[in-house]
Amino acid sequence: MDIPRIFNIMESAHRIHNPFTPDKFAALGAALRLEPGARVLDLGSGSGEMLCTWARDHGVVGIGVDMSQLFSEQARLRAEELGVVDQVKFIHDDATGYVSDEKVDVAACVGATWIGGGVAGTIELLARSLRTDGIILIGEPYWRRLPPTEDIAKGCLANATSDFLVLPELVASFGRLGYDVVEMVLANQDGWDRYEAAKWLTMRRWLEANPDDELVEEVRSKLASEPVRHTAYTREYLGWGVFALMPRLCLKQA
Repeated sequence: MDIPRIFNIMESAHRIHNPFTPDKFAALGAALRLEPGARVLDLGSGSGEMLCTWARDHGVVGIGVDMSQLFSEQARLRAEELGVVDQVKFIHDDATGYVSDEKVDVAACVGATWIGGGVAGTIELLARSLRTDGIILIGEPYWRRLPPTEDIAKGCLANATSDFLVLPELVASFGRLGYDVVEMVLANQDGWDRYEAAKWLTMRRWLEANPDDELVEEVRSKLASEPVRHTAYTREYLGWGVFALMPRLCLKQA
């Protein structure tokens, strides 16, 4: 069980597998007012940067689950590097359908809502692990501006314009699911550059080291095309953010 090898190659040097930067994860942790001992579940945890840095900075404990064997091992090494191995655990597994044995204070899926078949299904999945007054975190793309053509949407690696919403519509959609949006932190274009552009040097170094690998042509093709695609499409049209949600209260009428 693993993600497609091409993604392991392209993102092998990444600590964060989305358009967030370390300062954005720090801002999010502070915004959530995390307390020592808070339990966090991170589905699609990648290389563990969010969970490890929050364990170091806020004293949280928790579990991360990811399908990539490489990223899961990198997460364990990051926990060792930051001295938080007693606080966090990383599991190499399919996060689809994963429910924590113990209720958590924060249940997160930051950029992998495919595990629940989309935003609504992922929120429903995370809610199964959440304590009554806990917080759900959803990381999701949105349109910074609506693509004028379907070809431009596909240039952003969407299947169609309908794959994503503009930001106000995305925020409103959480309310229709019965949740209050209680915080949000948004990536910016520099974050997209750090996520996308960092792949290019990784691919170049990989090509130099693996000239006979079966994926050489695919990697070479991506290295030739991705800089133009990113600067023409993703950087201009696609936003990304993490949204903190809590179930709406049923208040008694006066």
